[in-house]
Amino acid sequence: MWAATRRRGVAWLLCGLLGWAGMATALQLTPEEAAGKRIYLHGSGSSDAAIQALVGVAGTSLPATSLPCAGCHGSDGRGKAEGGVRPPDITWRRLSAPNGQRPASGRQHPAYDDGAFARALGEGLDPAGNRLNPAMPRFVMSLRDMRNLTAYIKRLDADRDPGLHDEVLRLGTLLPADGPLAGLGATVAALLQGMLDGINEAGGIHGRRLQLVVVDPGADRASAAAALGGLLERGDVFALVAPLAPALEGRYAELLAASGTPLVGPLLQFADDSSHLVFAPLPGLREQLFALGDFARASPAFGSGAALVAYPQDERYRTLAEALAARLQAQGWPQVQPFAYPPEAAGAELPALADLQALFFLGPADAFVALARTLAEAGARPYLFAASSQVAGAVLRIPPPFNGRLFLAYPFLPADWTPAGSAALQAVRQRSGLGERHAALQVSAYSAALVLAEGLKRAGRDASREKLLSALENLHGFHTGVTPVLGFGPGRRVGAPGAHIVTVDLQQGLFRPTGRYLQVDTP
Repeated sequence: MWAATRRRGVAWLLCGLLGWAGMATALQLTPEEAAGKRIYLHGSGSSDAAIQALVGVAGTSLPATSLPCAGCHGSDGRGKAEGGVRPPDITWRRLSAPNGQRPASGRQHPAYDDGAFARALGEGLDPAGNRLNPAMPRFVMSLRDMRNLTAYIKRLDADRDPGLHDEVLRLGTLLPADGPLAGLGATVAALLQGMLDGINEAGGIHGRRLQLVVVDPGADRASAAAALGGLLERGDVFALVAPLAPALEGRYAELLAASGTPLVGPLLQFADDSSHLVFAPLPGLREQLFALGDFARASPAFGSGAALVAYPQDERYRTLAEALAARLQAQGWPQVQPFAYPPEAAGAELPALADLQALFFLGPADAFVALARTLAEAGARPYLFAASSQVAGAVLRIPPPFNGRLFLAYPFLPADWTPAGSAALQAVRQRSGLGERHAALQVSAYSAALVLAEGLKRAGRDASREKLLSALENLHGFHTGVTPVLGFGPGRRVGAPGAHIVTVDLQQGLFRPTGRYLQVDTP
């Protein structure tokens, strides 16, 4: 299955590089139109003198880079509500309509031509000499910049985002085909393809079939960045879904900024919410460890002694460990100390804390077991807290003295599954030839695909990346049927920022939910 999926992904990428047969080719802009697009999107002119925007009755001068056309009229020119004002549609098809326009003011005017368009921008007057809305700036620019902008406005209606075609919408992902993560990549590829096949069998989304472009990110940061760059520049993809590229964790905000490509469901340990482009349906390590901290704070048994935040000697873990330590201190723990353990955690010399009551752990499962054994040998029995995604496979090797003192965070539990959600996921598994192996990864990829599909539906037939981002940002109370309810917002890019808390019965080898799901505040 994976071999077939990989062949299809490679074939799709080659077609993206050469021009997809049977599709409308991407719009090719002339140098003048491309220069006009920069003005429209960013306010950056091609002349030596910067473009200025004159605002208000007093004509306060500001650089046009702070007030680009797209800021109010949107990347598609159709206008988006801003501060109670709804800017008009400025696509040339509408501006040059033979019968003119009757805007909200009720004052009809003839159609725009090149001269009338320049007058509207420079003087704030429509073709009939009426004043435009006072919220509309006037612009001071060279004749060359004005010609370039006008040329682009005439092509704006046809300038679609990459990957968006009349009958096809293309999505991209990064999944390893070789090395230790190849099995996980195969699972995600098969599940995503099964999801898209099901959507396409039901008619697609707004009449478009969904196609998946799969690219191998390689083994290191350089190869992963190059793979992503090639996918964005030549792969002709509209959005990214569920990439598995650990080397790019923490870098998506930087790498996606220039293209403005939305990403839904990065399969990360460190949920990357520093970019408005990245939506993570399920929590990363930060949210899970914060939920464990909140659980400990709310329990009378915890919080009276010292806490240790153990993490491997890695910069990303250090940043998270320090954030967790600061949060615990703010919640009233009397002493909290981050501790960076060496790669071989066995025999690590732990800090001498007089009253160690809790160990919050970050890192691989074997290191967790090694630190627990070191504590047990020293006669210490603190409560242990960790994320299930990192340690669940090894916790039954934790020494018996920690029975009843071990708590794990889970992004979702079987209790979150509804009959309909379970049946839908099972249908995708059957279509994809998947069993239940890597079940947690399957749910992560499945929820990402569901969220993206819902966002595409809400973005409409006349979609754009900007409209997709807006649709996702306004997605609230979304039920996947296999996870907690998801929701996003202007300051929220993690759909379910919290975790279920589960305790482990080491004697009987059982995982027992505490019945607590804790949602944490996120910046």
